[in-house]
Amino acid sequence: MAIDLDAAGRERLLQAALGLTLGEAENALAKIIVKHERLSSDLVAELLSEKQQIVRKSGLLEYYATDETFDTVGGLGVLKDWVRKRAAAFTPEARAFGLPAPKGMLLLGVQGCGKSLCAKAVSTLWQVPLLRFDIGRVFGSLVGSSEENIRRAIAVAESVAPAVLWVDEIDKAFAGSAGSAVADGGTTARVFGTFLTWLSEKTASVFVAATANDISQLPPELLRKGRLDEIFFVDLPEAAERAEIFGIHIRKRRRDPDRFDVAALAGASPEFSGAEIEEAVISALYDAFHARQELATDHVLAALRQSVPLAKTMAEHIQRLRQWSEGRARNASLRR
Repeated sequence: MAIDLDAAGRERLLQAALGLTLGEAENALAKIIVKHERLSSDLVAELLSEKQQIVRKSGLLEYYATDETFDTVGGLGVLKDWVRKRAAAFTPEARAFGLPAPKGMLLLGVQGCGKSLCAKAVSTLWQVPLLRFDIGRVFGSLVGSSEENIRRAIAVAESVAPAVLWVDEIDKAFAGSAGSAVADGGTTARVFGTFLTWLSEKTASVFVAATANDISQLPPELLRKGRLDEIFFVDLPEAAERAEIFGIHIRKRRRDPDRFDVAALAGASPEFSGAEIEEAVISALYDAFHARQELATDHVLAALRQSVPLAKTMAEHIQRLRQWSEGRARNASLRR
């Protein structure tokens, strides 16, 4: 058996084993050694898979396996740089330097612009588990069960730390907290209060990646500094970012972006989100396949002409988001 571990590799394996009992950690390492006849830091993913069992037993969190990276995220240079600077925050050197573990971030902005994709890419970059928290599962029919469920979900997340806790569309989850006393006897308000208190006081390395589309539904208590490290506004991509996104999705379909006029595609897609760009490439792929032709720039341009971006039908909503974000949130992209 070969052991290929330097100090950094040993630390990564130890971090991955946090949350496992001694017996679970021994069994996991034994499986890796038997399977690969070696022990090295590049096998961290297999050790993390043992944590899936802990999460599945809870029934409140979902262990979300993802291979998304920031290479598949177009634009958002400020956000990427912020996340990469915090990649080493879980190391002994960072702790010795006095760095606390990052608490979390709120990604606010236009639908389809990569907020959820970024949450997935963070876990891949940091090589920690991604736990999807569907707050709807917390609410039970029995009196007091919802409050107990939120405490259990938090305990499970902390037991597998370090981890990324992905709370998708948090604005919808806690939209009724202000009027909760009338609507549900205060259950939503109490669950929200427990979650906020945990955000402020948690010591475990659980990074909360929350996403939101509607700022009017966000409780103001969530936005206070100290609960989350940063609030990012994710806007529609500019021309250079759209060109990068076209290249990513063309490459995903096993084509060479250099054979396409991505500058023309970017110019023909103002106000298109990343999701709408991906859908245009897929639609063009269908058209090319039906015509028994190889995918070309003209197919994608035709698909773009047939699409109406959400930004046109929801122009007032997007403008309101932009106005709110001025001075309140950090733009996730480098803007001229």
